[in-house]
Amino acid sequence: MLNLTSRYTSTRIDELPTALQPLAAQSLTLARLYAARGITQPDELETGLSGLLPAEMLHGVTEAVRLLDVAIDDGQRILIVGDFDCDGATSTALMMRALTKMGAVVDFLVPDRFKYGYGLTPEIVELGIKTYQPELIVTVDNGISSHEGVARAQADGITVIITDHHLTTKATPPAEAVVNPNQLDCNFTSKALVGVGVAFYVLGRLAKLRREADKSTVQVSQYLDLVALGTIADVGVLDKNNRILVHHGLAAIQQGRCCLGILALLEQAGRDPKKMQAQDFGFVLGPRINAAGRMDNMRIGIECLLTEDWSTAQRLAQELEQLNRTRRHVEGEMRAQADSIVQALAATNNDNDADESGDTIIQHKTERQAVNNQDRSIILYQDDWHQGVIGIVAGRLKESHYLPSIVFAPADTERTGDDDAIKGSARSIAGVHIRDAIEQVAERHPDLISHFGGHAMAAGLTLKRRNFEAFATAFNDVMAEMEDDVFAEQKFTDGALQASDFSLWFAEHLANASIWGHGFAPPIFDGIFEVLSFKVLKDKHLKLSLRYPDVQYPIEAIYFNFDSEAWDYRAEKVHVLFQLDINEWNGKQSLQLMIRDLAVVNE
Repeated sequence: MLNLTSRYTSTRIDELPTALQPLAAQSLTLARLYAARGITQPDELETGLSGLLPAEMLHGVTEAVRLLDVAIDDGQRILIVGDFDCDGATSTALMMRALTKMGAVVDFLVPDRFKYGYGLTPEIVELGIKTYQPELIVTVDNGISSHEGVARAQADGITVIITDHHLTTKATPPAEAVVNPNQLDCNFTSKALVGVGVAFYVLGRLAKLRREADKSTVQVSQYLDLVALGTIADVGVLDKNNRILVHHGLAAIQQGRCCLGILALLEQAGRDPKKMQAQDFGFVLGPRINAAGRMDNMRIGIECLLTEDWSTAQRLAQELEQLNRTRRHVEGEMRAQADSIVQALAATNNDNDADESGDTIIQHKTERQAVNNQDRSIILYQDDWHQGVIGIVAGRLKESHYLPSIVFAPADTERTGDDDAIKGSARSIAGVHIRDAIEQVAERHPDLISHFGGHAMAAGLTLKRRNFEAFATAFNDVMAEMEDDVFAEQKFTDGALQASDFSLWFAEHLANASIWGHGFAPPIFDGIFEVLSFKVLKDKHLKLSLRYPDVQYPIEAIYFNFDSEAWDYRAEKVHVLFQLDINEWNGKQSLQLMIRDLAVVNE
């Protein structure tokens, strides 16, 4: 049997919250899904924009809006400084579009990650001064730790507004205004806004202020396609506030009311905007925008989201498509190398079981690389790795090994001496707050880490190459203090489906019932099925025809990238963890189970 943990403990209607029982009369399964995700009142599922939290709750928003209002009226030169990921790109595009419509004199600048690194650094400020001579700088999706950059701007008399969402445990920089729901003194009840969400709130409040004063303004909600894209691509927690934002942004794209760049990117991906789902923001659009910042410069991605010319949008989307293909190739090579290193070091660890020291094992070759020998984390580095994809590789390692994973690459591949900088990208598992773990290392060993920042599940850091091994050991020490069960993967399930749920109607209804994603988990079910027939496709995909009690027709299922050698050809029954899907082939639709895990049932 599978090792599963149910999201809830009962299927009885009388154990549902009273307010959800009318919904249960229509669909018991859907009512149970909502209850399992903490929904107790129907109004928590409402998607009207009137249900958004008020902007006034955001600390600093009033002053930020006042400064922007004055800057527009006085014709001040405004410079938007963004981040080089999809959240930063959508934040920058949103600011550019809305402020331009309000009559602002505005430009944007996004640091080249390979030259300047992250955030409002003094170097970026100097580049901005040289290129645009700004009187006001507005950061989006960055800046909450940029004390030096703020000081450099203010030294030239430049006003600074920081809009960000990243976590901080330190005092905010002394900018003229700071808007961040996660800053220490902010009482905004949703901490899940990503950078583009914060930018949306600032602009919405600014538009309202100018509308009430009978000044040039804009309806900021027309840009919710950008907000939805940035929110999902940055893996924002889908609380009610974010679900509302994504719901309206998704609807805008489905109805063709979105920027031309998004339509062009969907064209490149062969996707019909009318059939777009929330997950496509993260799996289709996000990677193509992110490819610009990973492999080249995010300006291409931002210009794609800004253009009002269809042929230009198509050209830029094609460039992004090519960059994404290059990214996939580089990522594939690095993943293969990383897997090889992990396997080799695991074998080394097994050969050294008699060594009871518990120290991190480091192999010295022409490149440095490490993985600890207590199965608590994976930490790797090589001199020729590409910093643009280390986050993706860390994420893949985390998924395949269920361990916090940190992958490093040189900040500059031409400089790989001991005193040169290497940059790491970390991805974590439930129960390990990766940013806080890195902060613990920094507190215990103040000289190891140059810079760091991030979230519970993802973080970035910079250190000198000579400190790599010491960091790996120190991080392992932090992991060793955690409980063993944190590192035991649990696979969650929403339980069994009723026979009537195995239908096209329910699969489609389920997909459209809510915005599913991070923090509002997509429904996943399990059950025991009879195997009617099977095929192994391309030596790696398992296709099954299954029977379920009281369902009068065979149910088709597919398990991609299944270990065919592990399949028991004599299997008569299987316990399956699956998601419902609709397969389209030759214009026809059919129900299909997307298998996430499988175990043969031996009776």
